[in-house]
Amino acid sequence: MFDVAAELRGGVKGPRHAWDFLRAFAAEWVGVPVAAGHGSPTEDLDAAEQELGFVLPSALREGFLLLGSRDDLTRNQDPLLQPTGLFVEDGVLVFRRENQDCAWWGISLDEVEQDDPPVVVQSPDGWIPFLDRMSTAWVELVLSETLFADAAPGRGLHDACELPSSSLPALEAAFTRVDVPDYPMWVGPDDSPVRWYAGPGCLLRRDGLEDLSWLYVRGCTDEVTEGIRRTVPGRWERGS
Repeated sequence: MFDVAAELRGGVKGPRHAWDFLRAFAAEWVGVPVAAGHGSPTEDLDAAEQELGFVLPSALREGFLLLGSRDDLTRNQDPLLQPTGLFVEDGVLVFRRENQDCAWWGISLDEVEQDDPPVVVQSPDGWIPFLDRMSTAWVELVLSETLFADAAPGRGLHDACELPSSSLPALEAAFTRVDVPDYPMWVGPDDSPVRWYAGPGCLLRRDGLEDLSWLYVRGCTDEVTEGIRRTVPGRWERGS
């Protein structure tokens, strides 16, 4: 079974590594390999650049060209915008939105000429640093959107619990931290930082470090998800 932590050991090393990981993840975890036609049309990206008046950072454009039409990987919870929906707000090029428009993710226009620029997120305190490279943000986006995707044949249900501190040793003993840097949850410091854990066929995200911080999980099958529940004691929303 696909192990996100093993595949990302040492972190996302740049755009090429990110694309290789996302291809493997789509093929082996989701079961639908990335193929021709799964990217955003080149003409849509060209039109977006014409409308915006500048060239998109290469890591942003390449990600769209790879899987910008894969809604199953990019548009479940906090969706990736379509290329023609990209816009500038407060000096930030916005490429992703929270599902109720409570937050946006983007790239500062001061950084937009970089090939793989840092990403910021809108929070109650304004725009704050999110991740240091767009290529890493693509990986985070796909992991998060997969975590919250609706169930489909061959994929396990997602589940969640407010993780008691007493269950943290069980979590850390059974699963491996994914080498994605800590990053903020847009709602505020009580739900930050966000940390990922994984094991073969298992994907887990912990939002915050306090007692009863939320833990979101997904297994590649229902049986794997049930195994996570048995391993990490908590009041699970779907089962126990």
